[in-house]
Amino acid sequence: MALKFVDEIDLKGKRVIARFDFNVPLKKDNKSEISDTTRIDLALETIKYILDQGCSKLILMSHLGRPKGKVNKDFSLEPVATYLAEQLGQEVTLTESCLDRGIKTLLTLNTNNIILLENLRFHPEETAGDVEFARTLSEYADIYVNDAFGTAHRKHASTYHINAFFKFKSVGGFLIKKEIEALEKVVDKPIKPFVGITGGAKVSDKIKIIERLLINVDTLIIGGAMAYPFLKAKGHSVGKSLCSEDDVKLATKLLKNPSSSKIVLPIDHIGSTEFAGDPQSISGVDIPEDIMALDIGPKSIELFKDKLYGAKTVLWNGPMGCFEEESYSNGTFSIAKLLSELNAYTLIGGGDSVSAVKQSGLTEKMSHVSTGGGASLEYLEDGTLPGIQALKFGVDLNL
Repeated sequence: MALKFVDEIDLKGKRVIARFDFNVPLKKDNKSEISDTTRIDLALETIKYILDQGCSKLILMSHLGRPKGKVNKDFSLEPVATYLAEQLGQEVTLTESCLDRGIKTLLTLNTNNIILLENLRFHPEETAGDVEFARTLSEYADIYVNDAFGTAHRKHASTYHINAFFKFKSVGGFLIKKEIEALEKVVDKPIKPFVGITGGAKVSDKIKIIERLLINVDTLIIGGAMAYPFLKAKGHSVGKSLCSEDDVKLATKLLKNPSSSKIVLPIDHIGSTEFAGDPQSISGVDIPEDIMALDIGPKSIELFKDKLYGAKTVLWNGPMGCFEEESYSNGTFSIAKLLSELNAYTLIGGGDSVSAVKQSGLTEKMSHVSTGGGASLEYLEDGTLPGIQALKFGVDLNL
C-alpha cells in the first residue's frame, strides 16, 4: 500500500488536525522568543496548502521541550502561535490545553480558523501512547495529517495511535514526503560509488547503522570519537580519548565483519592534555598517553577527501571532532566544504552533522539536510518508521 500525502485527499470544507514538529529552541534569557524558527518554517508549505484547499478548520498540534507530562509555562507553544500568526497573516488561537473543553465550541465558530493545541507533552498520555488520549484528539477533526518527521520514530498518541481513528483519512505532509524521498535514495538504490561518513561519541549508539552501511557502501569513513574504539581494537594507543571498553568490544566485532575492509579510520589527530585545551598535533595514528584526541588531523582530512572524490552518493551522520570548539572544528568543516563541492547526492542524516553544516553556512549546497535526528537514523537502519507505517497501513487497536 502506497503512502498517501496531503495533496491526494479532498480537504474542502473538512476539519483537519495536523501534527507538526514545532519543538524549536527558545532563547535562554527570554522563553517567549524563538532562537531558531527552522522547524516552523519547514511546516509552512503544508500549512498553507491545507488552508488554500478551503478546510473549515485547521487544528495544529505539537510538543515542545521535555515538560515530563506536567504543565510548565516555560514550554508553552505561545511563541509558536505568535510566529505562525505573523507568517500566515491571520490569527492563530492557542488553547489552554489540548484537552480544553472549549475546543469543541471553537470548532463551531466561523472565526478562529487556525487553532493551535497547547503542548501535547503537558500530558503523560501523549508519550505513553494512550489510546483514549488519541481518541479525544481525533474527535476534533475529519482528516489527520502527519508532517512531524522528527517524531515519526515514536509510538506516541499523536503520531501513531491517532491513525486508528482516521481509517483511509490519514495522510503525510510535504516535509515527510521530502524526507522519505531523500532517505530512499540512500536506503533503496544509492548510485555508486556510495560513501558513508559516520562520527559522534558512541559506537553503541550507531552499531545498527554501521552494520547496515557496511553492506551497502563502497567505503565507510569513521571519524570523531567513534574512531577511537576502532583504533584501540586494532592495537593502537588512544591516550585519554573518549573510548569505553564496551565500545571497543563492539568495534572488535565489527572489524571481524567480512566487509570491514571498507572501513577507513583517521591516521593523525589534533588533541590536548585536557578537553578544549591548547591544541597539539599528533602526526601518527597512535595517541600519547597524556593526550585526548578531539579532531582529525590534516593527513586524515586528505585521506578522507581522497576516498570521497568520485563518490556519487554520500551519507554523513556525525562530526569528525569537537567542532563546537574553534580549535577542533577544522576536520568537520573541511568535510562539509568538500561535500558541498562534490558532484554527488549528499544527504546529511540528522543530529550534530546538521548543526555543523548550518554553522559552516553550506546547508544550501547539500542535496538534503534531514530534520529528523533520531528519526532519520532509525529510517536508515530499518527502512521505515512506526509513524510512517501507521500512515500507510493504519493502526489496529481491536476497538
